[in-house]
Amino acid sequence: MPKNSKVVKRDVDDEVIESVKDLLSNEDSSDDAFKKSELMVDDQEEKDVDVEEGSDVEDERPAWNSKLQYILAQVGFSVGLGNVWRFPYLCQKNGGGAYLVPYLVLLLIIGIPLFFLELSVGQRIRRGSIGVWNYISPKLGGIGFASCLVCFFVALYYNVIIGWSLFYFSQSFQHPLPWDQCPLVKNASHTFVEPECEKSSATTFYWYREALNISSSLSESGGLNWKMTICLLAAWVMVCLAMMKGIQSSGKIMYFSSLFPYVVLLCFLIRGLLLNGSLDGIRHMFTPKLEIMLEPKVWREAATQVFFALGLGFGGVIAFSSYNKRDNNCHFDAVLVSFINFFTSVLATLVVFAVLGFKANIINEKCVIQNSEKILKLLKTGNLSQDMIPHHINFSSITAEDYNLVYDIIQKVKEEEFDSLGLKSCQIEDELNKAVQGTGLAFIAFTEAMTHFPASPFWSVMFFLMLINLGLGSMFGTIEGIITPIVDTFKVKKEILTVICCLVAFLIGLIFVQRSGNYFVTMFDDYSATLPLLIVVILENIAVTRIYGIEKFMEDLKDMLGFSPSQYYYYMWKYVSPLVLLCLLVASIAQMGLSPPGYNAWIEDTATEEFHSYPTWGMIVCISLMVLAILPVPIVFIVRRCNLIDDSSGSLASVSYKRGRIIKEPVNLEGDNTSLIHGKSPSEVPSPNFGKNIYRKQTGSPSLDTAPNGRYGIGYLMADMPDMPESDL
Repeated sequence: MPKNSKVVKRDVDDEVIESVKDLLSNEDSSDDAFKKSELMVDDQEEKDVDVEEGSDVEDERPAWNSKLQYILAQVGFSVGLGNVWRFPYLCQKNGGGAYLVPYLVLLLIIGIPLFFLELSVGQRIRRGSIGVWNYISPKLGGIGFASCLVCFFVALYYNVIIGWSLFYFSQSFQHPLPWDQCPLVKNASHTFVEPECEKSSATTFYWYREALNISSSLSESGGLNWKMTICLLAAWVMVCLAMMKGIQSSGKIMYFSSLFPYVVLLCFLIRGLLLNGSLDGIRHMFTPKLEIMLEPKVWREAATQVFFALGLGFGGVIAFSSYNKRDNNCHFDAVLVSFINFFTSVLATLVVFAVLGFKANIINEKCVIQNSEKILKLLKTGNLSQDMIPHHINFSSITAEDYNLVYDIIQKVKEEEFDSLGLKSCQIEDELNKAVQGTGLAFIAFTEAMTHFPASPFWSVMFFLMLINLGLGSMFGTIEGIITPIVDTFKVKKEILTVICCLVAFLIGLIFVQRSGNYFVTMFDDYSATLPLLIVVILENIAVTRIYGIEKFMEDLKDMLGFSPSQYYYYMWKYVSPLVLLCLLVASIAQMGLSPPGYNAWIEDTATEEFHSYPTWGMIVCISLMVLAILPVPIVFIVRRCNLIDDSSGSLASVSYKRGRIIKEPVNLEGDNTSLIHGKSPSEVPSPNFGKNIYRKQTGSPSLDTAPNGRYGIGYLMADMPDMPESDL
């Protein structure tokens, strides 16, 4: 567009104000405040502002200090706890090394294209999720609000996990570690091992009884767990302080929170490879089971992991990219961050199974010793004959291979009586096949393995500090997905909003630090995000490819990047990705319908987990979480479609003034053809509210239409407005 701004005039039924001078001359003379403001149309060269698209970018919008800081922020957001305790579990469960094939295929089909799409729209429009989707289509403006709600739901329980990690971190500065041995109980006559611990294990007992002090059901609240309440408060204080100044404060923290986990993972990998049995674990992990790879469930779980690993739909990706320069190469960023995320998952898997292989080796050695003692007793009592034992077997220093040889011989000879002998098969594979994930992996299996490490407190401190940093990196992106859209839309102060958001989240989060809180964490994790986020991302794809226009979007990318993106993305966005996402949505709904809704409750008497179905009120909460998260989408659509918001009663207008500059606001006039005033965008981003009328003289009326926001309110550019001629700027 030309650099000098003019006003384009159209013929309309009413008399339209033809120039900025006319606009001022018709101003109410009694309004001294407005008289003092100088209305200007900026004739300077547009730098990052795309007037043609009406991006209205803030002149003073914060920006990343460096490209490295931005990449670390995106990596910190996408690489989270799921990479450490979810991906290894899925890899083991779904065919070992063969699982990497469907994961990589789906990363290329839906992961990188959709991640690239979110980076592009955030950088192109330079607003948070609410502003971005309002810009593209006001009727789909609810997508941004839905993203904010999902972010809030996830933040509520995600920070609880950081609180748990803080508790374990604080308890790691002692030797031996407090979960190393079962506690002893003393009474008047004798001392004995805590029965609940004796029936389970030291780490399991510490997790359920010492840390969570868990109740036996969801309905049994049990009151607040004060240790965890303090840890949750500390976690929210950390998040609040880090996010107070937006990316100016959180960006600097990213250098540590994003890089430190890699240092710890590499240290654990080196240490793990030096432990006995670690190679057994890694070999077991990456032994491909090709027949499993063909099952539909494997592809569904791989697609779900790709989807959540990159943080699609949360709004954090869009928020972070909105602080970029317009000409940043976001395609390179999308590919780089996606593959960093993938290789981090593989690295974490190596670490986890090296350590679990070491743990399995220790358990297997104990199994061999205990069962060898049983065989010696059976030989002494005459239940077994000495003749069936090979002569080279020495029970005082028997190996796992020799024990399994003896076990197989006894099993063949004593076929009918074998079960009554009480012997167990001691196989490392059996222990490694006990798949664990989530809190079971981090707070039980991994902590148990670390008790056998030399200098175990050091490794425990490092491990839980890593979990804290992984969690914080994801929390920063999640909170940014809430704060940035609201600040951009409603013009509130970021510091005040951040404090209020964290305070409200902490108060609501108290339900997660009751004795029954772990069951609520499971409920929110299962129902608050999965389906709503899938719907959100499907709508995002539709909004860009069908409503905004895929051809126009490809042109925008060419304008931003300086080169045309591969046609591969054109076909992925328009055809393949929506189809795959739709199949994933249907499969997820089917899986949810086939799986009975419930949770695993810890039963103190038996020291075991027992599946419980949700009570009626629990089912209502589960359904409410899904409905509430997606409810903004139909509400905003109906409001926009039926014109339920009226300019005369809301904060809807088309021009806003600040420091003597005009905010250009082309507005959908629903058939009215009116002049558009275009100028360089000021430091205030417009409201997402939708207005029908631009300021103009009404026939027979000398007065100017006043805006409900004081004198002149704020409007919002609508991308689906009828095509209007471009102003000669």
